[in-house]
Amino acid sequence: KVSQSAPAHCPSLLRFFQCGDGGNLLHFAKRGYEVVGVDISANRINDAKSFFEQENANAKFICSDILKLNGYKSYFDLVICHDVIEHIGNKQEMLSRIECFLKPKGLLFIGFPAWQMPFGGHQQICHSKLLSITPFFHMLPQCLYKYILSLGGENVECINELLSIKSTKITIELFEKIVAQTSFDIVDRRLYFVNPHYEVKFGLKPRRLLKPLSEMPYIRNFFSTSCFYILKRHFFFTMFITACLW
Repeated sequence: KVSQSAPAHCPSLLRFFQCGDGGNLLHFAKRGYEVVGVDISANRINDAKSFFEQENANAKFICSDILKLNGYKSYFDLVICHDVIEHIGNKQEMLSRIECFLKPKGLLFIGFPAWQMPFGGHQQICHSKLLSITPFFHMLPQCLYKYILSLGGENVECINELLSIKSTKITIELFEKIVAQTSFDIVDRRLYFVNPHYEVKFGLKPRRLLKPLSEMPYIRNFFSTSCFYILKRHFFFTMFITACLW
């Protein structure tokens, strides 16, 4: 869907990614996009550079905090922000920063797991096999959640990361409320019962949430393993920015 929505003329793409080797970017690079990948982790950036060298593909990778990235004002046709917003405390500030990078008619793709879904707390990163496959326990009160993680043998780094995610969690309702306070419009929304990434990981065919269930506030969060959105600026805001640039 993102590929179909993207401009066809050798466009520029910025992706804030947390996907390790940057594999999700390869498709765009081979289609002729100018690709820029950003991650706060130097190790992930190095992995991405190595992967692209192996694939003989071109991209620029920058180690930076999203909120501190400089340059690229009104530069990109498409920004992809997948599995990132649930890690950010000030989500509205993040959207405002991304807006600065987009061209007036640029598109923003955002994907995230709803907090209340079985593994919305990212507990699959636990070293304990039992905890990594235990659904919903991330929704326990923080003191009890931390105690169980400690009891399960998780190290301080893992516990702190999981508690950080708990403090910056995102729901469908919260995300759409934040978007309504920005200059973006939602042009497409897809809530998945079976995450499209599960096809590669587990061989499961992607399944969208049934429409009646997708329209049920709060309840839909428990069944949405992944939420995909495409955003663009309000029409009149786009016209204003275009006029200013001219």
